[in-house]
Amino acid sequence: MRLSSLLILCLSLCGTTLPVPAAPAQASMAQTSVSMDQAVKMVEQRFRARVVKAESQRDGARTVYVLRLLNESGRVWTVRVDAASGAIS
Repeated sequence: MRLSSLLILCLSLCGTTLPVPAAPAQASMAQTSVSMDQAVKMVEQRFRARVVKAESQRDGARTVYVLRLLNESGRVWTVRVDAASGAIS
């Protein structure tokens, strides 16, 4: 029996557990500091309009939320929100 297998067997019989390293976070999740819901709320408040369509797109390594807005006078337009920084363009 290999030494590592023997060590694991001994520890399991003693009731001791080995720490399990956490799975690495996906790159897209690690860079996201603004959620889709947060982006929608932020844009609706800033432009005083309702988001009628929201989708996320990849721009290279970045995630960008593309939001379609509708205001009270019927004007429709699109804004983009960078998921990492929250910058609106």
